[in-house]
Amino acid sequence: MKRRILLVLGLVSIMMLLAGCTEVNQPITEESQGFWNHYIVYPLSWLIIYFAELMGNSYGLSIVVVTLIIRFAILPLMIKQIKNSKAMQELQPEMQKLREKYSSKDQKTQQKLQQETMSLFQKNKVNPLAGCFPLLVQMPILIGFYHAIMRTEAIADHNFLWFDLGSRDPIYLLPIIAGITTFIQQKLTMAGTANQNPQMAMLLYIMPVMIVIFAVSFPAALSLYWVVGNIFMIVQTMIIYGPDIRAKALSKSGGTKK
Repeated sequence: MKRRILLVLGLVSIMMLLAGCTEVNQPITEESQGFWNHYIVYPLSWLIIYFAELMGNSYGLSIVVVTLIIRFAILPLMIKQIKNSKAMQELQPEMQKLREKYSSKDQKTQQKLQQETMSLFQKNKVNPLAGCFPLLVQMPILIGFYHAIMRTEAIADHNFLWFDLGSRDPIYLLPIIAGITTFIQQKLTMAGTANQNPQMAMLLYIMPVMIVIFAVSFPAALSLYWVVGNIFMIVQTMIIYGPDIRAKALSKSGGTKK
C-alpha cells in the first residue's frame, strides 16, 4: 500500500514537473515546433480560442466548455480504469488467502505465489496493469491542456466572473473551491471502494492541500479548469459508485440498528 501512495505522489510530482519545466512561459502558436506543441498543446489552444469566439469572446466560458469536452472524451478510459480497480478489489480476499498460504519468503514459494496470483487474474479476466494504461493516456492530455491555458496569450487579456484569467484569484476563492472539490471527489471514491486503508486515507488530505497550494500560485484560468474538472469528476463518481455508496450506507445503518 505504501508503494501505491508513493506511485500516486510520484505521478503528481511528474505532472507538476512537466507542467512547470517544459516551455510553459513560451506562447503557443501555429508555428510552435515539436511534436508536443504541434499535436497536443496547439490543438487544445485552438479549441479554447475557437469556442471563445463562438461565445462572444468569453475565454472563461470557453475553458469551461473545453474542459467538459476533454472530460467526456476521456470518460471511457476513466470507466475502464474504475471497473478494473473494482475487479481488483473484489479479488483482494482471495489474494490475501494466497499470501497467507505462501507466506514463506524463499524464492520457490514466492514464485509459486506469483504463478497462483496470475492464474487467479486469468481466471477472472482481470489485468493488473490495465488500470495504468488509461492513466498514461490521460496524463499527456491533461498536462497538454494545462499548457494550452498557460501559453495561450489571449486568455491573459480577459476576465471571467470576479477574476482576471491571467492573474491569481484576488480573493483566493477558486483555489479553496478547487481544494474542497478535490477532497469531495476523493472522499466519494473512497466511500465507493472497498479500500479503507488508513495509509491511502492520507491522500484524502494531502491532495487537496497540494491543489490549493498550486492553485494559489497559478493564474485563475488554471484554477477554473481544476474546479470544473473536479465537479465533473464528482458527478461521474456519484454515477459510477452511487450504488456502492448507498449499499454501504444501508449496511452501516442496519448494523447500527442491530
